[in-house]
Amino acid sequence: MNEGLGLASALVAGVLLGGFFFGGLWWTVRKAVSSRQPALWFLGSMLLRTGIVLSGFYFVSGGDWKRLLAGLLGFIIARLVVTRLTRAAQQPGQLAQKASHAP
Repeated sequence: MNEGLGLASALVAGVLLGGFFFGGLWWTVRKAVSSRQPALWFLGSMLLRTGIVLSGFYFVSGGDWKRLLAGLLGFIIARLVVTRLTRAAQQPGQLAQKASHAP
């Protein structure tokens, strides 16, 4: 029972880390597009997000490969959720404009 609780908490932590990582990426892209120095935004964001997520996985795994795997599964689940939510946040007019430029 104790192992199952550890795996479930690792899964939840992976979802939170993934939400932070991919939500932060989405936020960075939106801010950097209108910035005068987008490279600085992207570089700083990448270093910050990657450092926090790697540290989070280190503490979540606790040296156990099963917990690390559960955290990675949660990270992938968060990627799917954030991708779906950010795609739904786009306005339909923007999608139509992008589609009209396709060959």
